[in-house]
Amino acid sequence: MASPDPADIRRRLRRLEKLARLMETRWRLPIVRVPVGLDALIGLVPGAGDLVSALISAGIVVEGARLGARRGTVLRMAGNIGLDFAIGLVPVIGDYADVLFRANTRNIALIRRDLARRHPALGED
Repeated sequence: MASPDPADIRRRLRRLEKLARLMETRWRLPIVRVPVGLDALIGLVPGAGDLVSALISAGIVVEGARLGARRGTVLRMAGNIGLDFAIGLVPVIGDYADVLFRANTRNIALIRRDLARRHPALGED
């Protein structure tokens, strides 16, 4: 399979960044002014919410692999999701962690860093 061109990679990364923002930092809580997203809201549903969030996050990992992220990067991204999922299962602490850990944002940064090594033009975004 041919490597995607830098313009296509940028477009797909922007789409992933929008998804990460929606999941993690879309809204600000009025009193504490902490950004939250769907991940924190979905995570309030015990067990199932964390599973749904993990499945959505797994889509970012799959897209990172499709974009050409190396195996080590993909494994690290999966580890971020696993950690987020495991911590999210802990009552109260998990809900707080969903707001602070931001596995999707971390994973987008990992994809960008990995791809920028092979596509220097991507580092200019």
